[in-house]
Amino acid sequence: MSMFCYQCQETGGNKGCTVKGVCGKNEEVAKLQDLLTYTLKGISILAVKGKADVSRLDKMNKEVLKSLFMTITNANFDDGHIEEQIRKMIALRDELKNSVHADGLHDAAVFTVESRESMLEKAASVGVLSTGNEDIRSLREMIVYGVKGMAAYAEHAWNIGKKDPAVTAFIYEALAATLDDSLTADELVAMTLKTGEHGVKVMALLDGAHTGRFGNPEITKVNIGVRKNPAVLISGHDLTDLEQLLEQTKGTGVDVYTHGEMLPAHYYPAFKKYDNLVGNYGNSWWKQLDEFVSFRGPILFTTNCIVPPRSEEVRGRIFTTGAAGYPGCKHIDADENGKKDFSEMIALAKTLPSPEPIETGSIVGGFAHHQVLALADKVVDAVKSGAIRKFFVMAGCDGRMKSREYYTEFARRLPKDTVILTAGCAKYRYNKLDLGSIGGIPRVLDAGQCNDSYSLAVIALKLKEVFGLEDINKLPIAYNIAWYEQKAVIVLLALLYLGVKNIHLGPTLPGFLSPHVAKVLVEKFGIAGIGTVEDDLRLLLA
Repeated sequence: MSMFCYQCQETGGNKGCTVKGVCGKNEEVAKLQDLLTYTLKGISILAVKGKADVSRLDKMNKEVLKSLFMTITNANFDDGHIEEQIRKMIALRDELKNSVHADGLHDAAVFTVESRESMLEKAASVGVLSTGNEDIRSLREMIVYGVKGMAAYAEHAWNIGKKDPAVTAFIYEALAATLDDSLTADELVAMTLKTGEHGVKVMALLDGAHTGRFGNPEITKVNIGVRKNPAVLISGHDLTDLEQLLEQTKGTGVDVYTHGEMLPAHYYPAFKKYDNLVGNYGNSWWKQLDEFVSFRGPILFTTNCIVPPRSEEVRGRIFTTGAAGYPGCKHIDADENGKKDFSEMIALAKTLPSPEPIETGSIVGGFAHHQVLALADKVVDAVKSGAIRKFFVMAGCDGRMKSREYYTEFARRLPKDTVILTAGCAKYRYNKLDLGSIGGIPRVLDAGQCNDSYSLAVIALKLKEVFGLEDINKLPIAYNIAWYEQKAVIVLLALLYLGVKNIHLGPTLPGFLSPHVAKVLVEKFGIAGIGTVEDDLRLLLA
């Protein structure tokens, strides 16, 4: 069986990549990722059947989170790195197997492989299409992709010292369920909503970790120009990596710029003390092929959002860490205390030219829940007076498809008495438009990274309380969300768990939704795709 992957929005023909991923991964990487996921399912079966005390399995738990993160779209293209992780997880699986009592184990808990060839042979039989029933496959994969997104957020929180054994225990429960042939479609739908419930928990955990360590985000003007110093560009999502990089570049004459989903780091008070954090360079992740050339300095990928570089020159300036990886790029591991040595990257920066300017000016963000709730009276008054007619949640991911120009045009054509609530890299489609403000409230309120979509839920629940409503769907809020990868899937499932209905999802509905499962989502939750800008404005403003 050749590769088959349909976990991201850009999957081939909205059906599946079968030769090479649109993301750039080859068949071998895709199969190794499948086998790594299968191994994690085997560990999960042992944890569930063996009634393991998950709270005492820290080493394994952390590696499971990292492993899941490695399989997220655009995170790790390094086949050697993934093979090494498979061997590590099989060893941890077998240690667990020897410490618990569990009978009638699934193949995932007992299989063995020796060589790369045997890994690829095994992977060919355990990938997505190994589940024959299309609806069961669709539900299983939706759970797996939600769990992948959950694991990413849980690992970020763990890096700050915050963990919840209940979240990890659920990850084992959910992954084990995807190999249980006795579960019906209805039971898998229930597990999907339970995944959303734990998605809310893990995003709250990460929110508490971020604000506890770095303070509550504040309204902040972020420079998008450049200085004339040598510099390092940091991409991805992990704020602890940024903190270490800033400490190590302090006083060296090397500037640090954020890229992509690292932009919201500027909103946190803890990072404002660093005069070497000088701005945000570039736009959404997919524009990096050109922007990394003009940046001219080293680039650090802390997580996903890697696009395979076109040139060896750029590849030689890319460093990865954590779950990220790309063949031929230097990978920086943490020591036993979580410390990382970025000295090689900093030394390289000093030998390279300063960034080439690509734009000037600034953008404003920092509207996470604590900041918006501080403005609650002003917001409520604006709604009651009619100055704000409606809020539009336009959170989620950006991507390469030309059809995503829809979101720029949609934002541009929204009436001037509406406000956009956003989080994630979808904001790059409109955060540099001059949309003005309403009574001092900017018409684009950026809460932060994709995980900060939790802030938008908190804001909605608070407004529901303030307006004395029993149903969150009675609020003057419409949801027009863009998605790309698995972290967006857990955000969607979290919103469904919270009772949010009539979400418009685009630019296409997920390819992993079978026609019947898609019909269930439409009928039960009002999920819809996008149409034309004109038609959707008419519908959502009604």
